Amino acid sequence: MPLGTLYIVATPIGNLEDMTYRAVRVLKEVDLIAAEDTRHSRKLLSHYGISRPLTSYFDHNKEIKGGYILDRLREGLSVALISDAGTPCISDPGYQLVRDAAGAGIRIEPIPGPSAAIAALSASGLPTSSFAFEGFLPSRQGKRREKLAALKEEQRLLVFYESPNRLQSALTDMLAILGDRDALVAREMTKVYEEFVRGPLSLIAAKFTGDKVRGEVVVLIAPPDAPGKAGIPEVSDMLRSCLEEEGISLKDAVKRVAGETGIPRGEVYNEALRLKSGLKGE
Repeated sequence: MPLGTLYIVATPIGNLEDMTYRAVRVLKEVDLIAAEDTRHSRKLLSHYGISRPLTSYFDHNKEIKGGYILDRLREGLSVALISDAGTPCISDPGYQLVRDAAGAGIRIEPIPGPSAAIAALSASGLPTSSFAFEGFLPSRQGKRREKLAALKEEQRLLVFYESPNRLQSALTDMLAILGDRDALVAREMTKVYEEFVRGPLSLIAAKFTGDKVRGEVVVLIAPPDAPGKAGIPEVSDMLRSCLEEEGISLKDAVKRVAGETGIPRGEVYNEALRLKSGLKGE
């Protein structure tokens, strides 16, 4: 008997219109849907007229339900894994199931779609060529500060998920440990009250002081050398290094340096032209 397929299906993070055609088709065709919260997922499935058997799969039952789902896959049934919102296995239950299914020779097929982290990155206005996704910080302040201290010298853009109830305390700790860096708080993305708050951490932390925050939150923190604050001498060195690389065009060098520094592409381009002229004369 052929083995089944495990589909990892991304679902909307808020706006139900963000569901892909492929995701709807797959959920209508599978033999079983494994959902983080079946009550929550029934609202989405009902919206799209999807009526398939449901089973729960979450942190506290993943050992038992993981075995049950693997047995169904071994019987040749197809199973879709979904979380409450976004892409399963990204700070959500599921990686153990995927690992065990892959180990059993079962086909794993991702159905890409919404992700809160990627949505926030795309709208941040911060350099995103390199970033570190850290998920949720510890809920206890001591452990949270310890984790932030370990990330203090990280040179990539930091991406966190945060509970609305802990946002204020988390921002306070970020400011104290990481310093006053450029940052973004993205809240209620794709929903009616979507909000993006950009600026120095000090201003963002002050903005949320005393506020009762609703909805899931993504926090982005720029590296220690804040984007957009690099000087022309630093840009010149970066451009010179790029332009001296074999096969790197002027356009590609400008794009790379502008992305890494946050400096407007036009300014980087003008400096690149000046450098290019100098390099030809050497």
